[in-house]
Amino acid sequence: MSPSNDPIAAVSQRLDTFLSGQRTSTADLGPDARLLTDAAARSLTGGKGLRGRFCVAGWRAVASADRPAGDPPAEVVTAAAALEIFQAAALVHDDLVDNSDTRRGRPSAHRALEQTHRDLGWSGDAAAFGRSAAILLGDLLVAWSDDLLEEAAATASADRGASARARYATMRREVTIGQFLDVAEESAFRTAPDDEHAARALRVASLKSARYSIQQPLAIGAALAGADDAQQAALAAFGHPLGIAFQLRDDVLGVFGDQARTGKPSGDDLREGKRTVLVAYAREALAPTARRIVDELLGDRDLDAEQIASLQRTIVDTGALERVEQLIADSAREAERALSGARLGNAAVGDLRDLARAATVRVA
Repeated sequence: MSPSNDPIAAVSQRLDTFLSGQRTSTADLGPDARLLTDAAARSLTGGKGLRGRFCVAGWRAVASADRPAGDPPAEVVTAAAALEIFQAAALVHDDLVDNSDTRRGRPSAHRALEQTHRDLGWSGDAAAFGRSAAILLGDLLVAWSDDLLEEAAATASADRGASARARYATMRREVTIGQFLDVAEESAFRTAPDDEHAARALRVASLKSARYSIQQPLAIGAALAGADDAQQAALAAFGHPLGIAFQLRDDVLGVFGDQARTGKPSGDDLREGKRTVLVAYAREALAPTARRIVDELLGDRDLDAEQIASLQRTIVDTGALERVEQLIADSAREAERALSGARLGNAAVGDLRDLARAATVRVA
């Protein structure tokens, strides 16, 4: 997306204004309450702004179908900001579930809150405080996201606002179920047939990431532009396979990524026991004895560098990495084909293709 069309500056400004308002409205609640709002503000720093970008891109693709669109209106920027806050909430809860120590090169929210407890000299278990506070932090962020989305929907016309609101509600439900299925799979894999693991992992990727990260943000932006059914269908046919490719790239980075670029330790997904498509493909190619060894190692929080390297070699040697890279490429091509012939703005379609490349060809 060209710098002149980059929505991040406008979305960031909207977030800053919203945060300032929240700090003002909660100022009389005391310094302890300020700890939570400050933690919420910290959780919104960094990141790629992907969901906000796709929300604006969805609006632009529809709004520019028949005439030049110009800058996105306030309701679209506000909806994009709501999605960025929702993403922050999801990451807070995700890191808590995964017991992750870092996020974007900094302490994860529950670890930072744990340290706050220690720094203040409070009594009790600092780790337990960090976990409890992070649950509430995630809940607060979801509430903030709801507030902003409702503001965006109320600013738009009644039918466009109702459509955006309904798609946002669907996104919230799907990603929550996807998160649960992700957690469940780390235990349920033992009773599921080995030849079903990849399909089960793709189901998680669809609900937890593909629809939530790309498909629904596109749909929300398009709804605010007054998209018809055919336009929404074209964007969905683009967004879902691209979202799958995006998540598969995340899975690769979770095993092979450079900590200096990803902000998380290399091989962290292996320590967390993530049952990804990458792992499923590797297990399919292993003999039963070797498969049992992999299963014993996955999810061990104390895996050392040598054990991580051994699992990485196994994933490469079984051809699993190559298969996933091919699936990423195939999904990206499927997404690109979906835009051909769609009644969407030509320049906006070019922006969508640029975003697709940024989402799938990346190192962080």
